[in-house]
This record gives sequence, C-alpha cells and structure tokens, in this order.
Amino acid sequence: MATYAKAPEALVAALAKNGDRLAFEELVRRRQSWLRNLMRRLCGDPALADDLAQQAFLEAWRHMGKLRQPGSFGAWLKRLAVNVWLQHCRRRDPLKNAGDPDEIAGQAEHSADLAYDLDRALAGLSEPVRLCIVLSYSEGMSHAEIAELTGLPAGTVKSHIRRGAQRLKKALSAYGGTTSHGEHS
Repeated sequence: MATYAKAPEALVAALAKNGDRLAFEELVRRRQSWLRNLMRRLCGDPALADDLAQQAFLEAWRHMGKLRQPGSFGAWLKRLAVNVWLQHCRRRDPLKNAGDPDEIAGQAEHSADLAYDLDRALAGLSEPVRLCIVLSYSEGMSHAEIAELTGLPAGTVKSHIRRGAQRLKKALSAYGGTTSHGEHS
C-alpha cells in the first residue's frame, strides 16, 4: 500500500477499477475525511454520517468497474454519496428533523461556536434545500452541476439555495457580518 500512497489518484482509481483491493483501500484512505464531512453537513449526525459514508464506499466498491474515467473518481464518488443520501431521505420521514427557523435563530444567538450553530441551522433546513446548500457552499458546485447531480430543475436548485442561504443568514445573524460561508452571487 505504501507504493499507492504517492501515486496519482487516477492511477490508483484505475487499479481499483480492475479489482485491486489495496488500491481501493488507498482511495478510501484519501477520501474518507472529505466524505464523512460531506455526509455530516447533510445529516447533522456524526454517527449517521459515518454510516452513510461507509454505505457510499460500499456502493463505490460494488460499482467500481462502472467508473468510466479513473481521473474523475472524486466526482463519481460524490454522485454516489449524494445518491446514498437521497435514498436515505426517501426511507424516512422528511419532516422528522425539520426545525422551526425562529428556534434555530434563537439558539444561534446564544452560542459561541459558529461551526456548531451552522450544523444546527443546516439541520433545520429541509433535506433538498440542505443538499443544494451543502453542494453549493461546501463543495463549490455550480447550480447547473447541482441540478445535473440531483436531478432537480435548475430553477429549483437556485430557489433552494437562495431560500436556504436566507434562512442560514437569519439563523447565524448573531455573529454579525458574513461568515466564511458567504453568499454566492
């Protein structure tokens, strides 16, 4: 595995595509922190995020042979992860974790930890809005890329991002000014 640690990701992905388990282990090692953080932002629950990330990696291993371009492994894995998240959302009550925006705003005003408050504010967004916000701000994806990845119409993506950003801004208003998650134009 030491030889894979220094190899370009495209080469490691190509080897994994051909069934090399050690190469796939290297891809997991490289991408696990990023994937866990993406899932944590989507679900707000570290334990569930770990489960969803593991599920995404299992799906990646099962479908590794279908990877068309090894150089696009990261984008391919992101698509799989979003699909795992969407499947998870379909299996449970979509309103279960939706919070009252006024309560979220009040909690943010009394907390000194922006990251914690951001996670709580994200948890208060509906799952489609949260998905669009996370992909836009955390992953730097364009509206068109998000629409393609999620299957949502571009207008819906823009609307979700605009409304979600407004709710986050309100929820995090106690911090004043803009956060590091400033608004996209």
